Amino acid sequence: MIQLLEIVGRSVAVYIFMIIAVRFTGKKELSQLNTTDVILILLISNSVQNAMVGSDTSLLGGLCAAAVLFALNFILKKLIFKSSSFRNIINQKPEILIHNGQMDFKNLSKLEITQDELEEAMREHGIEKIKEVKWAIFEIDGNISIISGNNNLKQTHYKRKHQRKNLTEM
Repeated sequence: MIQLLEIVGRSVAVYIFMIIAVRFTGKKELSQLNTTDVILILLISNSVQNAMVGSDTSLLGGLCAAAVLFALNFILKKLIFKSSSFRNIINQKPEILIHNGQMDFKNLSKLEITQDELEEAMREHGIEKIKEVKWAIFEIDGNISIISGNNNLKQTHYKRKHQRKNLTEM
């Protein structure tokens, strides 16, 4: 029983560490996983597995660690939903990149988004000129949403991944 309590404590510590680490690496990284990011995730999962279960390699130890992670994730999502102050600590806020055709260079620099990346997002939505954009917003999930300034106010959503969606999926 003491060994299971130790697994619970270790799992809680690892989960909290991972939440903090992801929070500080920024939302830009969440939306574009490349090969090095996948390798990092695999290596992190392997390295923290031992930190969670210690020397207990039993089925019960592994199930206990997994149950703690699921429970913590459930609790975290409930807290984020119910508490705006907690949500502000865990989640970042959307950032305005373009407002009424004017780029916010301060936010672009802070978020390390190049003008080329922003223009790529615009082209994905069929927008040629920055002055045609009413709003470009860097969302909390790391994607760029664009609302054009034309009369139809067409809203589009740019996924910052290097895969293209078929037009039939949109």
